[in-house]
Amino acid sequence: MSDRIRVTRVGVYAYHGVHPEERSLGQRFFVSLDCRLDLGPAGRGDDFAQTVDYSAMVERVQEVAVSRSFRTIEGLAEAIAATCLKEHPRLEAITVTVEKPGAPIAAMLDNIAVEVTRTRHGQGDA
Repeated sequence: MSDRIRVTRVGVYAYHGVHPEERSLGQRFFVSLDCRLDLGPAGRGDDFAQTVDYSAMVERVQEVAVSRSFRTIEGLAEAIAATCLKEHPRLEAITVTVEKPGAPIAAMLDNIAVEVTRTRHGQGDA
């Protein structure tokens, strides 16, 4: 499916990480969603009921990110993908990117990120 809704860089302050300091002090994370679905019916009919509510997805991203604690950003990305697919039946696939700009790495870097793609039928990459 080539139709997409993209939500980029939802910022959250949360407590994810392997190190105790990350889990107690917290840090910023950014979450982006690339949602695959057929937008034809919504576009042709100008019908909100034929698409997904990206505002609701953003609220759930924030809720998942701040209400749970993950040791890895891979775990956070997986939980967000599963939640979005479960709650939005029109989604055919979703790619979730989680950025961790403050990763405790002894190097000058801009960002660390993971990206997972999940499909409605659980077949991994779309």
